[in-house]
Amino acid sequence: MAEKIIALVDGSVYAASVCEHAAWISQRTGAPVELLHVMGRRQGADQQDLSGSIRLGARTRLLEQLATLDEQRARIANEHGRAILDDARALAEKAGATGVTTRLLQGDLIETVAELQAQTRVVLIGKRGEAADFAKGHLGSNLERIVRVSQKPVLVASRAFRPVNKILVAFDGGPSAQKAIDYMAQSPLYKGLDLTLVTVGPADQQLLAKIEQAGKTLGDSGLQVETRQVEGQPESALGALVESEGFDMLVMGAYGHSRIRRLVIGSTTTEMVRCCKVPVLMFR
Repeated sequence: MAEKIIALVDGSVYAASVCEHAAWISQRTGAPVELLHVMGRRQGADQQDLSGSIRLGARTRLLEQLATLDEQRARIANEHGRAILDDARALAEKAGATGVTTRLLQGDLIETVAELQAQTRVVLIGKRGEAADFAKGHLGSNLERIVRVSQKPVLVASRAFRPVNKILVAFDGGPSAQKAIDYMAQSPLYKGLDLTLVTVGPADQQLLAKIEQAGKTLGDSGLQVETRQVEGQPESALGALVESEGFDMLVMGAYGHSRIRRLVIGSTTTEMVRCCKVPVLMFR
């Protein structure tokens, strides 16, 4: 079974960008796209149990009304999910995606993503979800959890899609950064694009050797790549490079495993996703 591009769509303003980024990957790799909308377990159901406050002869009539109301809410939530998927499919196909399918599920979004990993090539999600459009300084509540649980790359879509030609690859010599290099060397997604491999801050001889080898790995696979070392802190230095040199995407490792590494790397990851106006592709 071919690995799919799993695009998570909801009613947020990021949904169109998610669809267009999925179509871009599909065009360059030939991978099919599955548009996925997951309704929470309690979505469409009344979350308040009123049965205990119903008294005497009114109990039966009111319980029947509550049951009818629950059914109506569940049906509306289902129709809402289907409408989101229908619109998303039209957007993805218009943008050039192939093999587009849709799936409407009820349950936990994180568990669903974890269960689908065997058939997943990459997961796409918007920077903020449907309920977070008003809070521009905050990321979607599910984003970090998905990145942490996914063994496959996660692409966080920016608010609007733009053609991708220049990609900045953050490299710190760690396992997740090396995973990104190996993935890029084997994927047709990056053919013909300009790649810049950068390490931020003081670089010892061991790290310089690693970044040189990473550049060689990408170059040997036929990719156009240059390597660079810049001074500063990753959050500010990488963001400044993206802005000043017009990069269209940032690739980076995400969220370390140990507690100490998670405190350092995790905060950098979150800050980069929050501040970057371009899509961020993350490997864990």
